[in-house]
Amino acid sequence: MSGFSIINIFLLSVSVISLNAQSYVPLKINPPPVIDGILSENEWHECMPVNEFVTFIPDFDRIMENPTTAWMCYDSDNLYFAFKCYDNEPDKIKSSVNARDNIRPDDWVCINLDSFNDQQSLYAFYVNPGGIQMDSRFSAGTEDFSEDFVWFSAGSIDNDGFSVEMRIPLKSIRFSNREPVEMSIFFERFVSRTSEHASWPRLDPAKGYAFLSQMSPLTISGVKHYSLFELLPAFTYGYSNTQKDGSLTKENREPKLSLTAKYGITSQLVLDATLNPDFSQIESDAGQVDVNLRYQLYYSEKRPFFLEGNEIFNVAGESSSEVDPVIAFIHTRTIIDPLTGIKLTGKAGKNSTLGVLYALDRLPETDSGNGSFAHFPVLRFKQKIGGENYLGFLASARETDERFNRVAGTDGQIRIDRATMLGFNGFLSQTRENKGSDAATGHTVAIDVNHDSRNLSWSLTAKEVNKAFGTDAGFITRNGVEYIAGKFKPKFYPKSGFFRRIETELMTAQTHDSYYDMWETLNQFALQAYMGRSSTLRVRYAFSTEIYLGESFKTGGLTLLASSQITKRIYLAAQYRKVNAIYYSSEPFQGYANKLTLNMNYKPTENLHLDASFTYNDLMKSEDDTRVYDYPIGRGKLTYQINKYLFLRAITEYNGYHNTLLTDFLASFTYIPGTVAYLGYGSLYEKLRWDGDTYVTDERYLEMKRGFFFKCSYLLRF
Repeated sequence: MSGFSIINIFLLSVSVISLNAQSYVPLKINPPPVIDGILSENEWHECMPVNEFVTFIPDFDRIMENPTTAWMCYDSDNLYFAFKCYDNEPDKIKSSVNARDNIRPDDWVCINLDSFNDQQSLYAFYVNPGGIQMDSRFSAGTEDFSEDFVWFSAGSIDNDGFSVEMRIPLKSIRFSNREPVEMSIFFERFVSRTSEHASWPRLDPAKGYAFLSQMSPLTISGVKHYSLFELLPAFTYGYSNTQKDGSLTKENREPKLSLTAKYGITSQLVLDATLNPDFSQIESDAGQVDVNLRYQLYYSEKRPFFLEGNEIFNVAGESSSEVDPVIAFIHTRTIIDPLTGIKLTGKAGKNSTLGVLYALDRLPETDSGNGSFAHFPVLRFKQKIGGENYLGFLASARETDERFNRVAGTDGQIRIDRATMLGFNGFLSQTRENKGSDAATGHTVAIDVNHDSRNLSWSLTAKEVNKAFGTDAGFITRNGVEYIAGKFKPKFYPKSGFFRRIETELMTAQTHDSYYDMWETLNQFALQAYMGRSSTLRVRYAFSTEIYLGESFKTGGLTLLASSQITKRIYLAAQYRKVNAIYYSSEPFQGYANKLTLNMNYKPTENLHLDASFTYNDLMKSEDDTRVYDYPIGRGKLTYQINKYLFLRAITEYNGYHNTLLTDFLASFTYIPGTVAYLGYGSLYEKLRWDGDTYVTDERYLEMKRGFFFKCSYLLRF
């Protein structure tokens, strides 16, 4: 048989695996429905209803206790959706007036939209019973809630459940430039108190949670293919004071103007550009334990310019297991202080996806050498080869006058059968530390196989990251390792009403440290149970070792985790770990540690929310049980959401290791993403005092830093 025939048979089998017999026929309407959360318009009754919702969590193919009906229609400019969610106990519907993207614990409905019908990525639009929004992009197995889209929603609760209406402007999504337009859709409903996830179309238990290959195709015609043009001017003013010689002195007074533009070359390909962008965050990152670390802390991207098309830069086989040192090949928070940036993302053809990014990053004087900027180019290309399968190419670099790091390689994913996906990648890097020195060449290769079905999940991963491999544009924790890992997870569904699902997990990973030619191991057993009210219990015991500076140390131990939506108003989560640990220093030693994390979310009213957390880590020396350190962090966040647009928020965080107290106050108004105004104030206190010559430890807190900022921006869409 010829090679050409073999390829064609493979692609035909992929098409059969991906085929979904259910299809949805949306109605084109005029005039449009009013988005008020009340299903009074005749248009909805003329649309094709969807009412055969069945569960996929906690188990597959169960009829929901309370039925759901959904509809879709469209006009030349918008997609419209409506849900009627019946509930025989409407007083127990969980809803809140909240900030965007904070409704995960509530009841909600969701529209999952594959706008190209190519099984490569999707938009997810969530709405709770009060009409509050949450949105995300899903690609390469990762759901990213960072990007915010412009769309409109409303909801209402009545005596027999709740209703939701949504309007999604076609300007807000990317879709095919062809006529007619092909998309695919997946309707979803979540009930908080019963932990039920249900959908239409149904998910096949033999395929597990492979959403992209099980969506319902749909076709719309006569819509406008926009040449989108947006301008986002922004103004920021900030000032800060810092303690110096016994008093707070002026450190910074900085007004700043910035401009970001977006141009839709076609409805599927978008160009973004920014000048003097403001990438300040309106909320400080939550404190993490920053002592005795082998690796840097990882913080997710939150800055708007980088979020358009961000899912395109996901790579198959990254973050593939618990021991994987390659967290991301592209991590844009390595761009610290950009002067300007330009980005092109979207479809270059029916089956081709393109992402191009360039940023000019200001460097601090200590890093700049003979130049004051770092150049940060990224090129990404993905070619669909049938179903969810693709082959991709990625190249990135970070270059200054003295130093450069360049990375290039390929990745891809192939669906082997209905429940099994193969992912792989291979990359080369070249790094020169300074002019006149030779560049070091490194490589990494990975293969990852994942199976997920109703009764069983398993995975096999093999990866090598050699000593010379590095990526300044990404985030890796370690090089000079090769490992193989396997996980086996059977799932059980007891007939009792208390436990909804029980999972057992066996995992083993064997890692070779090529620096010292030594092996380390991870072997663990876990038992996890799922109950009603989004409740989870997990017990894990691990026997593991880690190589550090040529020595083998024990790192395993016991982990206990529990979380539950205790009542409609209170959510609690706790995790405790009793583990062996390493003291990372030039003279490391074996220790053991207690690690405790507590989280509480309390909503006394739909508008008032209290989030509280406590983290505690310590380290004891095994040899004589002496305490090396303890590290407590307490954080409280109180939010008063006046309405869906305006909130007031106060944060207090205490760090017991550094003896610091942080306060953060914010007033925020968001009409739509882009049209916002923020007014904030923050300060940092330490247990110090000025003795006339230097700062010395004291029992009372001294304000060491104080800052104020005002930020506003307005989205102009043409």
